[in-house]
Amino acid sequence: MSEQAIARKQQEVNEVVEKMNAANSIVVVDYLGLSVAQVTELRKQLREAGVEFKVIKNTIMRRALDTLELNYHEEVFQGPTAVAFGMEDAVAPAKILSDFAKTADALELKGGVIEGKVLSKDEIKKIAQLPNREGLLSMLLSVLQAPVRNVAYAVKAIADAKGEDAA
Repeated sequence: MSEQAIARKQQEVNEVVEKMNAANSIVVVDYLGLSVAQVTELRKQLREAGVEFKVIKNTIMRRALDTLELNYHEEVFQGPTAVAFGMEDAVAPAKILSDFAKTADALELKGGVIEGKVLSKDEIKKIAQLPNREGLLSMLLSVLQAPVRNVAYAVKAIADAKGEDAA
């Protein structure tokens, strides 16, 4: 292989390493068998959620993971591979790809990395079942509001009781 080709491949590895460092989560899928319309729809859904979707050669991905010293499952990088980089919401790529795979049998989750931890496809499926960031924030907000709401109800009940005694 020429020095030019080696330099080009090293540049590709460096770009993937940069994307991996910037991403909250990475999900690897096998996309072979999806129609052009399905891939277009999938890319649209991912883009709307702030997820970058790229087809990357397995050797480039392996070298990037080796550079980051992440232990990965070798079988993840067999056959055609596409990678979703979640830049904003760590759950979004897993959720969107998992939901899409339910309607498109050709799409298969292979594994991924979330917050620096290598995960199997089963673990990715479990992550996909978690609520997204907005859902979690909503749940947190309702938990924080509950004590205040209960105090307000108690104060109102006391005020109502005193109002009835005065009458």
